[in-house]
Amino acid sequence: VQLQASGGGLVQAGGSLRLSCAASRRTFITYNMGWFRLAPGKEREFVAAITRSGGSTHFADSVKGRFTISRDNAKNTVHLQMNSLKPEDTAVYYCATTRGWGLWREVDYDYWGQGTLVTVSS
Repeated sequence: VQLQASGGGLVQAGGSLRLSCAASRRTFITYNMGWFRLAPGKEREFVAAITRSGGSTHFADSVKGRFTISRDNAKNTVHLQMNSLKPEDTAVYYCATTRGWGLWREVDYDYWGQGTLVTVSS
């Protein structure tokens, strides 16, 4: 599966961005999808995930209430809506696929996109 992430950019604190991740295969619907991020000087961390049907979503504590995740299986796309952005949200954001259920575990993900940079200025 090839994943293409987009939507990153520069935004002021308090602003919003919507990231998108397009998958190359029609089998997209068989994958749970996740977003992770890598900030300078830190390890890559889980941000959000959504199950195959879209019926269940999961978020890191640091983004709960500010980020939402959704998917459009007809368009093989997953979105991450990021509101009330903070400077500490600055990172490269990656989308990834998994058929497993350890949705917060990076090691369970098998295909990764190239990442899209989000920069939040204070």
